[in-house]
Amino acid sequence: MKIALFGNEFPSNYIKYINHLITKLESENVELIIQHKFHDFLQDSINFSEETKTFERITSDENIDFLFSIGGDGTLLKAVTYVRESNIPILGINTGRLGFISSISTDQIDVAVDNVLKGEYKIRSRTVLQLETENNFFGTTNFALNEVAIVKKDTSSMIRIDAFIDDEFLNSYWADGLLISTPTGSTGYSLSCGGPIILPGTENIIIAPIAPHNLNVRPIIINEKRSIRLKVEDRDQLALVSLDSRSRAFDSSLELIIKKADFKINLIEPKDSSFISTIRNKLMWGSDKRN
Repeated sequence: MKIALFGNEFPSNYIKYINHLITKLESENVELIIQHKFHDFLQDSINFSEETKTFERITSDENIDFLFSIGGDGTLLKAVTYVRESNIPILGINTGRLGFISSISTDQIDVAVDNVLKGEYKIRSRTVLQLETENNFFGTTNFALNEVAIVKKDTSSMIRIDAFIDDEFLNSYWADGLLISTPTGSTGYSLSCGGPIILPGTENIIIAPIAPHNLNVRPIIINEKRSIRLKVEDRDQLALVSLDSRSRAFDSSLELIIKKADFKINLIEPKDSSFISTIRNKLMWGSDKRN
């Protein structure tokens, strides 16, 4: 079995957990390949075997079975850019805070690894959004697991975003920006903008304004088979578009088309977990904190 490891820098108190993870994987004769910057971060604290390989990008000839993302949800969103359409399942080990998609806590590492090695886990396929523009300025990473965000750039003024569903005009949004979110992203930026929580697999997309000028403009849910076309008007002629954590400035004359990608991202979940129990526990629903 071959497992890729990806992560960002994190506080030193988590090193012991990562050291334990790597020791356990090596003791199970798992072949490790580690993202090179993450390897550089860890090498002063962890004694890797001489056979440990590194990678800058994942190619099909690597024959990787799983990718372990070590960090928070933001780290997992970056890990997605390495996996892309390869269908390699991702296990998120949470060294961040809430961790809706990086759901394995550090005290669950042993059990999670044992279950992966035994094949005792669930695969959840998550919808991905794809951004199409005339010059394709995101290249091969023109997709997002959480959301596509269009926001104002270097100005305190609002921007106007004309939105069309397929070829039908939806609305002109006067706001700080607009979010197009997947069900996975419904617990992220969209949630803080008043968007609903959507269960994965429900084949929906959320369109949510960011700080809208008109308070009667509310988030709307559409079927993921629909195409969204956006036109931006901004005084400074520049706006920002973000795919998860990756941002680019673009000329406001450029038209943006957002649709469901033709591939999905596979996330590993423990057999006894569910999205409903995750949000109930993470958001402390039903907990009485008055005592």
